[in-house]
Amino acid sequence: MTARPAFAPRWSARFGRRPMLAAGLSILGGFVLLAVLAPWIAPYDPILHSKGAELLPPSLAHPFGTDNFGRDVLSRVIWGARIDLQIAVIGVAFPFLIGTVVGTVAGFFGGWVDTVFMRLVDVVLAFPFLVLMLSIITILGPGLGSFYIAMALVGWVSYARLIRAQILVLKTQDFAVAAASLGFSRTRIMFRHLLPNALAGSLVFVMSDAVLVLLNGAAISYLGLGVQPPMAEWGIMVAEAQGFLTQAWWITLFPGLAIVTLAFGFSLTGDALADLMGVHE
Repeated sequence: MTARPAFAPRWSARFGRRPMLAAGLSILGGFVLLAVLAPWIAPYDPILHSKGAELLPPSLAHPFGTDNFGRDVLSRVIWGARIDLQIAVIGVAFPFLIGTVVGTVAGFFGGWVDTVFMRLVDVVLAFPFLVLMLSIITILGPGLGSFYIAMALVGWVSYARLIRAQILVLKTQDFAVAAASLGFSRTRIMFRHLLPNALAGSLVFVMSDAVLVLLNGAAISYLGLGVQPPMAEWGIMVAEAQGFLTQAWWITLFPGLAIVTLAFGFSLTGDALADLMGVHE
């Protein structure tokens, strides 16, 4: 009979006492469901123009109203969850992976390897984040692919610094010294012994970074450099509605609320995970 891990009851009890974590995960789960079920729950085609139905206020037929092209705003908000969740996840995943590898290698080997990588970090940090990201997107051309590349090239430095700092401390601990004494390879020591113990802070940072990526993605789309019309994306919806703020407030309000709510879900989850994992202790 397999014994239950001793930490499981304690972890479950700590998890159950975190209503903030439950709220954050509920918000994120709700948006994931919207994204997955969009083809079945969206009442209208999100990109279909409907002549004669332009700028209709919220009603039973169109709960969120329609935009200047007669498109149903509710349907576009629901379908927009797919793209904006994708932006948040992919926009964080690549910087996290690159920064984790760079930080682990730099912290473990030290010396000239550490010097080279950290000088590269200094070069990236010498430029304002948004300016550098916009420059890369402008060179590559508008689109989500360019946004992801820009985020990967600019966003990895924070993760690299976090992981490097943890590895520098952990590699002097007894378990790491013992692993080296047993003749384990450097790769095994780095990625099986040190890295799992260094990831807690980065995993918490992922959630707060997802908020930044989400807002950057919406901003880039607002500027016309991210997702391109007629795709349903919250930043584009806000951009297209800016000329109708006084006569059709609903076109801006609902996608704006979607951005804020999803960002709030990521923020709540990150703060609760920080408490649960003892990152702030």
